[in-house]
Amino acid sequence: MQHCDTLIAPRWCIPVEPANLLLHEHAVVVNDGRISDLLPLADARREYQPSVFIEKPDHLLIPGFVNAHTHAAMTLMRGFADDLPLEDWLRKAIWPAETRWMSAELVRDGTELAIAEMIRGGTTCFSDQYFFPEIVAETAVDLHMRAMIGTPIIEFPTAWAADISEYLNKASDLVHDPYADHALISTCFAPHSTSALSDESFLELRVLADQLDVRTQIHLHESAAEVTAALQQSGRRPFDRLHELGLVNASLLAVHAVHMSDAEIEIFAESGVNIAHCPRSNLKLASGIAPIEKYRSAGINVAIGTDGAASNNALDMLSEMRMAALLAKATAADAAAVSASEALRMATLNGAAALGLADEIGSIEKAKWADLTCVDLSGLNNQPLYDPGSQLVYSARADQVSDVWIAGKHLLDNGKLVHIDTDKLLKRSNEWRDRLTTSKHTGSNNE
Repeated sequence: MQHCDTLIAPRWCIPVEPANLLLHEHAVVVNDGRISDLLPLADARREYQPSVFIEKPDHLLIPGFVNAHTHAAMTLMRGFADDLPLEDWLRKAIWPAETRWMSAELVRDGTELAIAEMIRGGTTCFSDQYFFPEIVAETAVDLHMRAMIGTPIIEFPTAWAADISEYLNKASDLVHDPYADHALISTCFAPHSTSALSDESFLELRVLADQLDVRTQIHLHESAAEVTAALQQSGRRPFDRLHELGLVNASLLAVHAVHMSDAEIEIFAESGVNIAHCPRSNLKLASGIAPIEKYRSAGINVAIGTDGAASNNALDMLSEMRMAALLAKATAADAAAVSASEALRMATLNGAAALGLADEIGSIEKAKWADLTCVDLSGLNNQPLYDPGSQLVYSARADQVSDVWIAGKHLLDNGKLVHIDTDKLLKRSNEWRDRLTTSKHTGSNNE
């Protein structure tokens, strides 16, 4: 018999790769944080002697969800500015609050809350885009969460940086040290939008990204108003600017991409651009519905993100995956568009590919990191159970996630967060609610 660290034995397993495969009575073998085998349970019992043996008789094991776009610290602004159009939401509520309160303290507390929520809902990796990215990275490492840390790049001063040079210098520093070869943390450049940078700054960013071999993510064509404003100001659509400046390539993650022309879609596909689809945020801000089936038919890799809790208001990838599938069917007028299997792939392996991590995570395959999520399908809302994959996508809830492992570490055990003090999180969240509420009504940031 071979020794192994952990043997996980669910009733069903969907490895995602190869596609459309449902395994019954199989086991996943974990050693040193990675998947070392996937085989029938009867064979696993004969071949392996695990230190930890976990049986899940009514559960489905899947790769952990990859949240391809969020602003983790904005959990502290959940419900702070609801029912507003995008421009009013940003300019009249969110940006003023950030100007008053942005700090390392806010980012750490908000990111801790976000990570707890994401792990509880089965997410094992998130791509972030927010201020104080070094604090986001530190918090993710402290809580053993996998993350792609996007460093914000804009032209105007904030609490994190004073000008474009400081933004780029700080972004370069984060790439080099201490996360160049970290097991959990990857980094990328994250310019906010085309309206936030001049052509000169974009060119400087592109040169630096090429030199450091760093990926880029940007909010792009999120709303019709964004496109109209760009045309009025420069005579060019935001996409046209990026294309002319040499930023449309396989290292680009276009976030939202709601309003794309057929010609732009064709260029996206030819260039290998990835898209992070955030359906619930787009609906809530009335930004529109991205034609995801059109993108997928063109050969574009489409991942799923929640966006931040200030505009969603949840970091729930199960709900996001379901919404993505349903909207795709409606917009394509085709009930077969984005099947349950395809939706799960968008929420896992496609997300990993969009972040440049498909060789390491996103599917249950030998040698990949053991980033795994187990979902209890024994509840009334999943009965009778004909197809575990369909029930996962169309009827399962986040509170049915029972267990989560990241790099083999058991972080959610039978629905309980193993290493996060939720009482402390609730206390700090309420303190931030009181601060932001006071400043919202009085205009003061005095505690």
